[in-house]
Amino acid sequence: MSGEAAAAAEGIETHEHAPGAAPAGPAASHGSSADVGAGVGGPALSSSATARLPYVAPSSYLRPPSRSSAPQSPSNRIQPVAAGSDAADSESTASQSMTPLDAEQIAGLKAIRAFLKVRTSYDVLPLSYRLIVFDTSLLVRKSLNVLIQCGIVSAPLWDSKTSTFAGLLTVNDYINVVQYYWQNPEALSQVDQFKLSSLREVERALGVTPIETVSIHPLRSLYEACTRMLQSRARRIPLVDVDDETQREMVVSLVTQYRILKFVSVNVRETQMLRKPLRDLPTVGTYGNLAVAHMDTPVMSVIHTLVKRDISCVPILDKDGTLLNVFEAVDVIVLLKGGDYDNLNLSVGKALEKRADDFPGIYTCTINDRLGTIFDTIRKSRVHRLIIIDENKQLKGLLSLSDILHYTLNSPIGDEEP
Repeated sequence: MSGEAAAAAEGIETHEHAPGAAPAGPAASHGSSADVGAGVGGPALSSSATARLPYVAPSSYLRPPSRSSAPQSPSNRIQPVAAGSDAADSESTASQSMTPLDAEQIAGLKAIRAFLKVRTSYDVLPLSYRLIVFDTSLLVRKSLNVLIQCGIVSAPLWDSKTSTFAGLLTVNDYINVVQYYWQNPEALSQVDQFKLSSLREVERALGVTPIETVSIHPLRSLYEACTRMLQSRARRIPLVDVDDETQREMVVSLVTQYRILKFVSVNVRETQMLRKPLRDLPTVGTYGNLAVAHMDTPVMSVIHTLVKRDISCVPILDKDGTLLNVFEAVDVIVLLKGGDYDNLNLSVGKALEKRADDFPGIYTCTINDRLGTIFDTIRKSRVHRLIIIDENKQLKGLLSLSDILHYTLNSPIGDEEP
């Protein structure tokens, strides 16, 4: 692919649309039948409303008719194989404990993994896209303005001195800069002259995770791309090729966890075989020791939490523990628009009012929702995480795309290849 063709970063959707056509917004139907699946795009809200009433209604309308939780009769269980050895005995025991629901879940996971192993990262790319790459000599202030103007949250970095890929700039890097100048207020006057090449100094000073440098060749399998993202805890991975003539690296595009999971949900109908609800998948999601905040919590306090806990969002609750909103790492970019660092002194409630009018809301689910339904949500709407709540809208946990990807790739399914 030519350098001219390599130009759109994650966050700009032109896929499935003719050039110049406006992309469709997230699904917003609120039906009650199981056929609705998980299309949970929220209605657009005014900026004054997004602080307190941004979330999509709890997912009771998504939930398919619940299966009976009563033990199944022996006639409904998969019969064990004849035991003729220790291995057969082990297999027999496993078969005795496997229900038809287990077997269907495993079949769904196998289909997804097989699909990921034969598809490449090139396959995920939309027909038309652009890629924004930052030179490491660019000022941090200017890079922030470009991200805001283009509506993206990350960009590959390029070292023009060595003509090499230099990593991936993400929201976390801007948060690190904020944290650094908060701890070193005497250096705040120099912030406008701070360059992207100096981010390493900030990382060392804060002792935080270095800038993401993981990448993959676009012809490698999606399975390998997913594995690398999970190993590095990256939410997106740049595709880096080598020019045939110059033998120099060139960045082709970015692939995100969301784009991969959506690609799977669109093309692998076996995702609907993942009928187990979250309550039966205790390792999927985070349920304990959750960081939370309130509407009157200072923004800087939340930023400190994001850095300290190495997380990307903090649920916002009222005094009774009811979910009101979520402060996301990407919200920091909006606050820094125009270099207005005074916005960091706002409360969370005031900060969230600065979100765009078309902010879709946050996405919720309950422990009774099936993973197949959640895949349907990803297919219909631009989802980056789901907040797990109960019937009273009380916070119970968080479900990230990384959680879904990890379960899809790494959960034991038996007779799997090494």
